[in-house]
Amino acid sequence: MNFPILSSLILLPTIGALFLFFTKSTRENNITVKYVALFTSLVNFFLSIYLWILFDHKTSAFQFIEERTWIEGFIDYKVGVDGISILFIILTTFITPLCIISVNNSIKNRLSEFLIAVLIMESFMLGVFCSLDLVVFYLFFEAGLIPMFLIIGIWGGARRVYSAFKFFLYTLLGSVLMLVAIISIFWISGTTDVEKLYEIGIDPKYQNLLWLAFFSSFAVKTPMWPVHTWLPDAHVEAPTAGSVLLAAILLKMAGYGFIRFSLGLFPVASEIFTPLIYILSVIAIIFTSLIALMQEDMKKLIAYSSVAHMGFVTLGIFTIQQQGLEGSIIQMISHGLVSAALFLSVGIVYDRMHSRLINTYGGLVSIIPKYSVLFMIFALASLGLPGTSGFIGEFLILMGAFKDNFLVAVIASLGVILGAAYILWMYKRVVFGKVVNLKLKEIVDLNRSEFFILSSLAIPIIIFGFYPDPLINTIEVSISDLIKNYNLNILNK
Repeated sequence: MNFPILSSLILLPTIGALFLFFTKSTRENNITVKYVALFTSLVNFFLSIYLWILFDHKTSAFQFIEERTWIEGFIDYKVGVDGISILFIILTTFITPLCIISVNNSIKNRLSEFLIAVLIMESFMLGVFCSLDLVVFYLFFEAGLIPMFLIIGIWGGARRVYSAFKFFLYTLLGSVLMLVAIISIFWISGTTDVEKLYEIGIDPKYQNLLWLAFFSSFAVKTPMWPVHTWLPDAHVEAPTAGSVLLAAILLKMAGYGFIRFSLGLFPVASEIFTPLIYILSVIAIIFTSLIALMQEDMKKLIAYSSVAHMGFVTLGIFTIQQQGLEGSIIQMISHGLVSAALFLSVGIVYDRMHSRLINTYGGLVSIIPKYSVLFMIFALASLGLPGTSGFIGEFLILMGAFKDNFLVAVIASLGVILGAAYILWMYKRVVFGKVVNLKLKEIVDLNRSEFFILSSLAIPIIIFGFYPDPLINTIEVSISDLIKNYNLNILNK
C-alpha cells in the first residue's frame, strides 16, 4: 500500500486533539467538542478494522511497514504490524470512542482538555503497538505516562495528586534502565531496528543484563507483584474513563513488550529467568486475589483483580507454548474488554450515588434490571465462565502451563476459584439482597448512551467466548514462528 495507514492511525487522534486545542472550551461548545473527539476516534476505529481486513494472517512477517530516517545513522522512524500487534491496535481504537461517550456524566469541568488528553494518549498507545524501532517504542511507551498523569491528577478524586505522582514515578523509574539497555543494544549491535535485531540476534553474554533492564520497566507497568501497589491507588482516584484506558490498554503495553522484546530479543535470558516469572506470577494470582476478597471499594476490588489476571498473562507468556502464548494474548484482549466494562459499570452507579463502597448498594436487580443483567455478564466473564472470552484465555494459559510445569499450573488454577469468589461476592452484595439504602429507589436505569456502551462491550465478550477463531487465526502464525525462533536460539546458544 502507498497509503501510510499506520502513520495515519497514530497521527489522526493528535490532529483531532489539535483541533480541540484551538476550540474555545465553553458549556455551549461542549457538545461540539465531544462530537469532534468522537468522530475522530470512530474514524480511527474503522481505519483499524480496514487494516485488519487487509492484513494477511497467513504470514508472520511484519506488514504495512513505513520507514523514514529520523536521526541519520542512529534512529529511523519505523512502524509495522504482525499478528501479535494488530489485535492490540483494534482494542485501542475500540475502547477509546467508548471512553469518549462515557464522559457525559463523569466529567463536569474542562471537558475539552480532558478529551485532548484522551486523544493524545490514543496516539501514543497506538505508536507503542506499531513501533519497529526500540527508540521509537521507548518514546511512545514513556510519552503515554504524561496524559494519564494529567487525567488522574486533574480529574481524579480527593487523593488524585498523590496517586498521579505515585503512578508517574513508579512507571518512569522502572523504565530508566530500559533506556540504558536500548543504548547498550545500539552499542552492541549497531542498530535499534527490531527486524534487524531479530535476524542478527544479540550476543547471549549480554542478554541477562538487558533482559533484567527491560523487565524492570515491563514488571512495573504490567504490574507484577511486588511493584503493583501504584495500580489500586491510580484506579480509585482516576475518573471512570481514565480507569478504563489504564486497565484496558495501558497495562497491555507491558504484556506486549514481554512478547515482542523479552522473548523475541533475549530468548536465552528468558529461558534462565522463566522460574522467576513463574514465582512472581503465581504470587500475584493468589496474593492479590486474596486481597481482592477483603475489599469494600468496588474499584479497588476490580483493580486487584486486574493484577491477578495479568499474573495469568505473564505466566502464559513464559510457558513458551503455543497454547500459553495464544491464551495470554486472548486473555489481554478479553481483560481489556471486561475490565473496561466493569469500571464503566462502577462509574455508572457512582455517578448516581457518589459512592463506590459495596455496602452502599443492594437489591439493584429490582431497581435497575438492565444494568444488573449486563453487569452479570461482565462479572461472569471476569471469573472465566465458559461461553465468555475470559474462559478462552485462561483455559489456553493453563493448558500451556500444565505442559510446561505441572506444579505451577495447579497453584495458578486456585486463582480461578478465588477469582470466582471475590467477583461473585461483590455481585451478590451489590445486585441482590434487600434495598437497605432508600436513596437507591430513586435512581434510574441505564440511559441510551450507557446502554450502548455496555452492550458494545458485552457483544464481543460473548462472541469471542463462543467463536474465538478470528483472534486465534490472526495470532497463530506469528506465535508459531516466535516459538520456533526462540527454540532455535536456545539450541544454538
